[in-house]
Amino acid sequence: VKEVANLTLVSSACDVVSTAYASTKESHPCVRAVCDAAEKGVKSMTEATASCVQPVLTALEPHVSAASEYASKGLDKLGEKLPALPKPVEQIVSDTKELVSCRVADVKDAVTS
Repeated sequence: VKEVANLTLVSSACDVVSTAYASTKESHPCVRAVCDAAEKGVKSMTEATASCVQPVLTALEPHVSAASEYASKGLDKLGEKLPALPKPVEQIVSDTKELVSCRVADVKDAVTS
């Protein structure tokens, strides 16, 4: 999970969503009240669940480690096949706009000629 979260694409997407969430929350008082309540509820549930789950995680630790290693190798292979993973969202959007613009220009030139 940490490796996925550290991917540039994932972390920049999280930043974009976080910024949008904070902006929306700050610009609408009613939304802020709902979000604050939801955040408190999630925090309480997380704290309560963490203490219950810890003994299970301790018992499953060898299996979790093996699964983590396997997932890490799979993530490396995925990174080789998807060159967009190390790019931030903004760059992917920009590259996509440029590609679409070039294709539209090519089609326009072909239709014109």
